[in-house]
Amino acid sequence: MKSVLGYETVDFDREHHALVIVDQTKLPGELAFLSLRSPQEIWDAIYHLKVRGAPAIGVAAAFGLAAIGWQIAADSPADFMMQLSRHREYLCSARPTAVNLGWALNRVYGACENLLSRKLDQAEGMPEMEKVQRLREGLLQEAKRMKEEDIDICKRIGEHGLDLLKPGDGILTHCNAGQLATCRYGTATAPIYLGQERGYGFHVYVDETRPLMQGARLTAYELQAAGVDATLLCDNMAASLMAQEKVQAVLVGCDRVAANGDVANKIGTSMLAITAWHHQIPFYVCAPLSTIDWNTATGKEIEIEERPPEEVTQMWYRQPMCPPGVKVYNPAFDVTSYLLIDGYITELGVFSTLEEIPGCYLQSDKR
Repeated sequence: MKSVLGYETVDFDREHHALVIVDQTKLPGELAFLSLRSPQEIWDAIYHLKVRGAPAIGVAAAFGLAAIGWQIAADSPADFMMQLSRHREYLCSARPTAVNLGWALNRVYGACENLLSRKLDQAEGMPEMEKVQRLREGLLQEAKRMKEEDIDICKRIGEHGLDLLKPGDGILTHCNAGQLATCRYGTATAPIYLGQERGYGFHVYVDETRPLMQGARLTAYELQAAGVDATLLCDNMAASLMAQEKVQAVLVGCDRVAANGDVANKIGTSMLAITAWHHQIPFYVCAPLSTIDWNTATGKEIEIEERPPEEVTQMWYRQPMCPPGVKVYNPAFDVTSYLLIDGYITELGVFSTLEEIPGCYLQSDKR
């Protein structure tokens, strides 16, 4: 039987015009797949974390909009685009913090706009319904390109990240930035998987990542399937582990990078970065360039999603583990200051500041 790594995290069923995802809420107990066609189904899957991880969310949203395109009843390209725009805005509202969601939806929608203005508007004699069908195909083809690009980007992130590590290193990671968060390889796990293939013998320490347990349920599950030597720990045990000099590097993914280099990632990341800084352990953020939001100046401007209190009080318990009616603070993400980040591992290489990235026109006062 194939492990989870042998399946596609995000895919498109051409026969049924449906987005197909691994239902990550069922892992590790059950490997289940969802076939989604309606806007509500796709929105729910993103909001309820059935698909999660910035790159995977982006590709899933692109395929989702393509699936919706086949459900739209339109008698002209203009009508099709108007309805498609409404669905794009609706899907974008599912998760406000992950920049890849809006980026992906705008990209596939923009591909349709370009197709319409550059080719279809000049196609004299082509029936209106055929133009609508061409727009549907254009949506799908752009989403497929995004998936292939994501696989290539993650592989390159892995290669650049591996250059920073040594055989036998202890690596600490938080949340799940693995294959389940992307289309293949992952971001923070990409160097780990490539190292595993090449005999580096890493020992990976996995934060369980409360309250949704993405590290325990997903990262530990992935790494075990790949044969990686992995140890699970509660989030508040990281400092103890670092004090014993068992960790040589921290690798995390992210959901959004502000223009100054501040990073929004799963709650608990900033605490981990502070602890790594205290113990003089390099802290690296593994992120595709699409995760950088050049229009958001600093992390203070990033909208942080607040999740339902039930995720803390009862989701993982057979009986309540807190007094009835207690107030709950449950942000999905926190912001890690650029001052705590030793490097951004991207598909173009490793950069200590964002202005080092080719084509970046910004200046930073870092250090």
